[in-house]
Amino acid sequence: MVTRQGTGTTIGMNDIKLRRLNRLSLTSHPDLKVGDCVPFYFCPRSVMLYFLWQGNHPNLTYRSGQGPIVHLEADLRGSVFWAQQNNRRWAFTLSNAGAYYFEDRCNLDQLHEINWDAVRATRWSGRGIAESVKEGKQAEFLIHQSFPWSLVDRIGVHSRAVAQQAAEAMQGADHRPMVEIKRDWYY
Repeated sequence: MVTRQGTGTTIGMNDIKLRRLNRLSLTSHPDLKVGDCVPFYFCPRSVMLYFLWQGNHPNLTYRSGQGPIVHLEADLRGSVFWAQQNNRRWAFTLSNAGAYYFEDRCNLDQLHEINWDAVRATRWSGRGIAESVKEGKQAEFLIHQSFPWSLVDRIGVHSRAVAQQAAEAMQGADHRPMVEIKRDWYY
C-alpha cells in the first residue's frame, strides 16, 4: 500500500512497517519480504488491536481507537488453495512477522507448530502469563501481493454504526460478505 499510495488510514507503527518492507525476509521464500505480503492474524483481539484501543503507544500516529477497525475473516485452507491455483506465494509465521526472530512455514502440515492456545488466549500479558503467549498470539498468515475480496467470508465489527458503514461500502459489489457485530473480537 505504501508504494501504491492507496486510500485509507494507516494505523500501524511506521518503524515496524519499514522493517517488514526492507529488512525482513521469509525463510520459506528468501526473496520475499514480509512487507510484500498481505498479513492476517489467526485471531481477533490481537496485540496490535490492544495498542490501538489504548491509543497511547509512542510509535502510533493513529488515535481513533478500535471502534472503526473491521476484522476480515477468510478460510485458511481456501485461501491457500486459491494461492496455489494462482501461483501466489504464502506462508504462516509462529509469531510476529515484524520481529527480527520470527519463524515461518509454507506447509499446512506444519500448522500444529503454531501455539494455538496462545492464539486463542484472551489474556496475553500480565502477572502469571508467559512471554511465549504474547509471541504466539501474534502468529500471522501472509499472502504475497494481494488478497482477493471474494475470499472474505465475514466482516466482524464493533458496533451497529460500523456495521452500517461496512454494508454501505459494499453496495453494488458482486461479493458481499456477512457483516456481524462481534464485540468479543474487541477489547
